[in-house]
Amino acid sequence: MRKLTLALAILFVAATGVSAQILEPVKWQFGAKKISSDEAVVFMKATIDKGWHIYSQNIEEGGPIKTSFTFSPSNEYALIGKPAEPKPKSKHEEVFGMDVSYFDKEVVFQQKIKLKKGSTTVKGAVEFMACDANQCLPPDEIAFTVAVK
Repeated sequence: MRKLTLALAILFVAATGVSAQILEPVKWQFGAKKISSDEAVVFMKATIDKGWHIYSQNIEEGGPIKTSFTFSPSNEYALIGKPAEPKPKSKHEEVFGMDVSYFDKEVVFQQKIKLKKGSTTVKGAVEFMACDANQCLPPDEIAFTVAVK
């Protein structure tokens, strides 16, 4: 009887461990490149698993959580405008009752900065929501630190 109970307990733990797998369909990479002695571009690249997508920064109220970036204040650089994004795809999503702009596969956002020193470190975070045809994951926030040399 003990062996049967132990076997059932091990089977239960193994089965629940598989079903409790955390989904991470979006992977982020961050980098920077100087474009002149006093300007640089910070690159924020999302690689998105097949069948998944994230939303544009330009989503109307009442829609999904849009992708957004925050940058830690610094005396070493200043932001030039807002993060740029490529032209997104667009589709009507019944769940939100509106057309939404999104990216799948891969997207690179770019933030220009004005350097007040020759080199600096840019810190910030990206908030985004990933969805597929059946579900949306809760919004996620990823912190980043990028050296600009």
